[in-house]
Amino acid sequence: MKQILILFFFIFPLFSDGKFDVAVFAGGCFWCMEPPFDKLDGVISTTSGYTGGNVKDPSYKDVSSGGTGHTEAIRVIFDPKKISYEKLLEVFWKNIDPTTKDKQFCDTGNQYRSGIFYLNEAQKKLAFESKKKLEKKFKIIYTEITEAKEFYEAEEYHQDFYIKSQIRYKYYRNACGRDARLKEIWGN
Repeated sequence: MKQILILFFFIFPLFSDGKFDVAVFAGGCFWCMEPPFDKLDGVISTTSGYTGGNVKDPSYKDVSSGGTGHTEAIRVIFDPKKISYEKLLEVFWKNIDPTTKDKQFCDTGNQYRSGIFYLNEAQKKLAFESKKKLEKKFKIIYTEITEAKEFYEAEEYHQDFYIKSQIRYKYYRNACGRDARLKEIWGN
């Protein structure tokens, strides 16, 4: 995992040349956050992982215990010529419950908090603007907007879990009440 992280930082300049860009979002279970982004034209890839904490190279066991300060998150690599960061923000909001603190659906604890982790000033501005628009709909929004810290890739079995383990994924998502709550909040 460390080699992949190091490789990412070496190739990150390739993304800053305007060809591809990176976004980082947390919306509870990372298994459930990959599918809405993977289906978007212009999204190159999504990766499940951990961010926002203080422990180097955490494992799922470390993060799920709630003691590292990390939250489950996804890294989205996208082509800004095909899809905007604003559109990614719209998709993000429609796939979380911004009204719950340290919880998303059936997953409880700060490791399941929702968040937008900006990588530059433009993302920061757009994230806060999108949150401000939602404040008209909701009395309080607990979703954090903070500068991105290191992103650590989750173990391989977590990557594309919704594809690799379709039955387990569908059972988990349904049992967790995610879709029912999203429909209640957003009406879709």
